[in-house]
Amino acid sequence: VLALIAFICIETIMECSPCEGLYFFEFVSCSALVVTGVLLLMFSLNLHTRIPQINWTLTDLVNTGLSTFFFFIASVVLAALNHKTGAEIAAVIFGFLAMAVYAVNTYLAIKKWRMNSRQQNSRQTSDYIRARTESREVDHRPEIQRLDA
Repeated sequence: VLALIAFICIETIMECSPCEGLYFFEFVSCSALVVTGVLLLMFSLNLHTRIPQINWTLTDLVNTGLSTFFFFIASVVLAALNHKTGAEIAAVIFGFLAMAVYAVNTYLAIKKWRMNSRQQNSRQTSDYIRARTESREVDHRPEIQRLDA
């Protein structure tokens, strides 16, 4: 929602002298809005379960991390180059607010990603232990003859 408000604020600016900062902020806010919206729709409708080949936790982590970084850069650049109009000031404020929310979401995504990787590692370790145990039990089965006998 904050990315949408920042995008609306930046779109209301009618004239700019150095427009590069404004265009970069517009690109960042629109891109973050679209990508986050698509991921939100996929998670809300459970469409991500139909594509198990993608690590969705890592995808969410990368999206929020990049959005945090680019909102920070775009907001700093726009704050440095703005002409003190109300729309530009509002866009900078909402850009920093969006950056803060994305940063919190990045922190939560890192915690979730670490938890999932620990669970996956423990599952792999238990599969390895089970396979080793089963391979040792082969020696005690009479129907399998040893080659050295």
